[in-house]
Amino acid sequence: MARALPSRRKHAKPEPHVREKVREQAREHAPARAPELPELDRLIHERIRLGIVSALATNDSLSFNDLKRVLKTTDGNLSVHARKLEEAQYVSCVKFFEGRVPRTEYRLTTTGRRALAEYLDQMEEWIRVTREEG
Repeated sequence: MARALPSRRKHAKPEPHVREKVREQAREHAPARAPELPELDRLIHERIRLGIVSALATNDSLSFNDLKRVLKTTDGNLSVHARKLEEAQYVSCVKFFEGRVPRTEYRLTTTGRRALAEYLDQMEEWIRVTREEG
């Protein structure tokens, strides 16, 4: 003979005052709405590339060795990042010989100067929004 299983009660709705208390607690613990922040230029945002562009913005031109010394980086690291900026036409690169010594000079292009100005505007907006939210 089959046994009858005890009936299971469905979850009862909590009383209205309990529901309101639960909603209030949820609002208190809900994450704050994220502020709208501008998209940063990822090409410039990387530390070494930002350093290259910033150093060139304050100088007419800099040699490879000058940039390496200022940024305290390796030959390989500097050349990879400088090449990315050159491919984006943010910097121009001129290679020549001074006597028998090869030299590489970098200059910030108009496109690079404009990109840096836009990047700085974006960072200033991030700072403004962060200060207002804090």
